Amino acid sequence: MPDDRQLKRAGPRPGPEAGVEPSGPGAEARPDPEVEARRDAALSFVRRFGDPVLKSRATDVDRFDEALRAQVSRMGGLMRDALGVGLAAPQLGVSQRVFVYRLGADAPLIALVNPEVEWTSEDTETMEEGCLSIPAVHVDVERPMHVRVSAVDEAGAGRMVEASGLEARVIQHEIDHLDGVLILDRVSREQRKEAMRALREAEREREAA
Repeated sequence: MPDDRQLKRAGPRPGPEAGVEPSGPGAEARPDPEVEARRDAALSFVRRFGDPVLKSRATDVDRFDEALRAQVSRMGGLMRDALGVGLAAPQLGVSQRVFVYRLGADAPLIALVNPEVEWTSEDTETMEEGCLSIPAVHVDVERPMHVRVSAVDEAGAGRMVEASGLEARVIQHEIDHLDGVLILDRVSREQRKEAMRALREAEREREAA
């Protein structure tokens, strides 16, 4: 799942991230305790780097019932609380080809089931991406700027999405999850080494807390 606090154009990092407000002029930004508590609770359900489900191709969905609709609703709630813009079922340990995304607080939740990429543009763009399954890691990922995807929604109705910019990137990131591909699989060897160092450091800090 891309984190809306970690998904930005490659280059110098901006100021305070979403959910963080400075306490005064020149003061260090501090997280909102309530927002961080909800985020931590949501993240407890997200599978982390090293879990085999994250490296396996998910299976097609063949039943469009109340259980699937409930799963989509749950995924949307966890994604919101985790401050994410997208979430794939394998990130919750569910090997199904379904993901959800929402590009803004007031935007509708979109679910794509059994998505297939029909077309991608030759034009590409490199942006820094993060993933809640790989905490504390940020890497530059090159992706096509435009994409066309066919899928069905949680009710089984056909859906065709033509997306550009951030929406196209989120969709491609989530389809990667359905195929067992992580952002670390799309970077250079040197970037991967640096990312692994950051991940190990974050794990040590988490265990010490």
